[in-house]
Amino acid sequence: MGTALLFALLAVRRRLTAPPRSAWPALVSMGFFGVFVHQMLQAHGLELTTAVHAGWLIGLIPIWSALLAAAFLRERFGLRKIAGLLLGFLGAALVVTRGDPSASLLSLPSTRGDLLILASTLNWAIYSVVGRGTLARLGSARATAFAMLAGWLMLLPFFAFRAGWNEYPAISARGWGAVLFLGIGCSGLGYLFWYAALEQLETSRVASLLYLEPLVTLAAAVALLGEPVQAITVAGGVLVLGGVSLVQGVRSPSDKSIGRKWQVET
Repeated sequence: MGTALLFALLAVRRRLTAPPRSAWPALVSMGFFGVFVHQMLQAHGLELTTAVHAGWLIGLIPIWSALLAAAFLRERFGLRKIAGLLLGFLGAALVVTRGDPSASLLSLPSTRGDLLILASTLNWAIYSVVGRGTLARLGSARATAFAMLAGWLMLLPFFAFRAGWNEYPAISARGWGAVLFLGIGCSGLGYLFWYAALEQLETSRVASLLYLEPLVTLAAAVALLGEPVQAITVAGGVLVLGGVSLVQGVRSPSDKSIGRKWQVET
């Protein structure tokens, strides 16, 4: 559904042309990290943990983005950012272990879902970094559509192997509403909006807007799913957000020069 929506938007805007061959390796990478791996990790992770836990852990994405920027863009990673990094991962540890000091991050299977969601946050940061150069060449709508197509083709063999179409008759009306929301809202418009933002702003600034996601997830999980909220989970989530604010709070001169360079290129 997301792929069909994006291609329909391109057709309406008369921009439905095949990307150059040189862009396909990056598009395939974007489809692999951003669609195939990400959806697999989150779908299986959410079967094993709660939406509340997933929401708090997703708040770590800005920290991963800052680490990747330091590794690949040579941005400075000072003491304040290191403190934020440690604080963020302390909060994540509290969420995953439920605050039990005798528990371990690798206390499988109880932490398996949380660890899959945690892996998806690193994967999403990689996806955001991998796609930036391609955005400048193709534009957000075109790059997202063809990356989504590549990811869909990667998922298709698994769907065929499991004969996924046999599950359709059992889906309720409410279930179809959820599928439509996920396909059109999250997979189509969600990906498009994310890359449209990355086309105009540097990765760290876009990632910092994810501060809101844990709070929205918490409210939705309680209101729609009736999930319980433990005080230790909220405490861990607050530490995650505190760590992220430290990492993203001070932008170095190199950050600003990278942002200006990106705006000139686009």
